[in-house]
Amino acid sequence: MNYLQGDLRDQLAYVGHDVVRAGLVVGSGGNLSARLPDGDSCWVTASGTWLDRLDRASFVRVRIPDGATYPAGSVSPGPPTVQDGTPLLDGVRPPAPRAPGTMPDPTTPDPTTPEPTTPGPTPTSEVGLHLATYRARPDVQAIVHLHPQTVLLLDALGERIRLVTTDHGFYLRRVARVPFRAPGTPELAELAGEAARDGTNCLVLSQHGCSVLGDSVELAHKRAANLEEAARLTYRALAAGRLDDLPDCPAEFLAWIAETGPTSI
Repeated sequence: MNYLQGDLRDQLAYVGHDVVRAGLVVGSGGNLSARLPDGDSCWVTASGTWLDRLDRASFVRVRIPDGATYPAGSVSPGPPTVQDGTPLLDGVRPPAPRAPGTMPDPTTPDPTTPEPTTPGPTPTSEVGLHLATYRARPDVQAIVHLHPQTVLLLDALGERIRLVTTDHGFYLRRVARVPFRAPGTPELAELAGEAARDGTNCLVLSQHGCSVLGDSVELAHKRAANLEEAARLTYRALAAGRLDDLPDCPAEFLAWIAETGPTSI
């Protein structure tokens, strides 16, 4: 295996750096996620993070069924804590134990004074898009949501992306279009989840971006790259006035790969 192995956050950070370098997203646009082995939660990029500057602290763990977030660094939900990790009881740090017969030191702060919790990162505003897709597709293990310019240009022009090469056919299989809904809304999340339910792994979110799915971070990454490449070839044919002459990948090849089962990486 020559793909980055280990922690899913490291794999997603690698994707973030690569897609920015490839021009598939700008700045803090787009967001990434991966389902954890428990199947019940996922890592998702935090709000406002730049995809080429991600590290493990740039991700928030979110429960897939209800969207609840986990405290930073924890394995499961727990009580709010202060920076040193002490649990707060009703927002108050419990008093430290004193030796028998001793009196409180008046020079020290009252240990029962409420101490605020340390704020952690919040999930991307598009977290609903990721969660709706994971709920609709238990087989999906990673989602790459980007704003690839050629994909979006073709959508704005009302042109579908042609799957020209065998790589496009093998990795993408088919591309579906999701009509425009405002980013971050439940309506967009619901439409994207429904569009993916039939096994479609490449969604164009009209005038917004794309949502590309895979059973691994690596496969979602490859699909995102192939989607933009297919869009660029389509646009070149359109610009040359030869789009009607641009053939799709042969139907017999698409039928053959459909019979081979899930796409491998």
